[in-house]
Amino acid sequence: MSRVLGIDFGGTKVAVGVSDSDGPTLSERILLETGGHTLPRTLAAAREILGSPAAVGVSTCGVIRDGRVRLAPNLPGWDGLELPRLLREEFGAVPVLIDNDVNAAAAAELRWGALRGVSTGLYVNLGTGLAAALVVGGRVVPGAHGAAGEIGYLLGSPDEPGFAEGRAPLEERVSGVALAARGSALLGRQVTAADLLDLAGSPARDVVDEALDVLAMTVANLCVILDPERVVVGGGMMGRAERILPRLSAAVARAAPFPPEIGPARFVHDAPLLGALALAYTASGARTAPE
Repeated sequence: MSRVLGIDFGGTKVAVGVSDSDGPTLSERILLETGGHTLPRTLAAAREILGSPAAVGVSTCGVIRDGRVRLAPNLPGWDGLELPRLLREEFGAVPVLIDNDVNAAAAAELRWGALRGVSTGLYVNLGTGLAAALVVGGRVVPGAHGAAGEIGYLLGSPDEPGFAEGRAPLEERVSGVALAARGSALLGRQVTAADLLDLAGSPARDVVDEALDVLAMTVANLCVILDPERVVVGGGMMGRAERILPRLSAAVARAAPFPPEIGPARFVHDAPLLGALALAYTASGARTAPE
């Protein structure tokens, strides 16, 4: 099996990994902090860890549109970057496949994880932000502009400020960052989303319950639209899956004519990097490992 390279450009760190077998394993890994000269430092690390990869998979925050990164305001200098061209210049004839971080995580679940064998499915990422990946025909659907599944921009009411006003309404209510901000303001001390999910008493419980109700309604509506076989939920907030999954299952059971299975993703830690490796194997033409 040829060795492939995966690169995950996240909001606060970059992970570079090597795989030499078509499975969710890393033979080598390097972590870098984001900041100045993120791309040159990452490419230098990639050359150091694997000089001649058979293929390269890249996971990035934002989406790729018209040869540039879009919807990536949290990584300085990243929005508008001509990432595909720069990667072609770096790797030449080596096959390179790029996707956003949530789609990449879904690709890992499709190849090795909880979406394996699923034709129509939904991957929901609950982390610092909020997004989904739609699976149809056993493949992640990119959408006309590469932005399918960007559910953080869903409106909660007709007159609510949306993307055109620089807002992400659903993400501002449900994501890890949103929960941490609301909880910290309410309690008068810094707390994380995980802290809030652990707190049983009011008023913190009310904040969590409201967010989970909105999330459950959103997932139920997505299931009505997509009619998936399975819904897989990943991301950092899934460390508290016992608080989250029952709410989603109950809402989907009420709303969907044919309720799908709902369960946790196989991969929580390193999901986008494993997804980048899955993309690399797809780019290389490597066959999926046998059942």
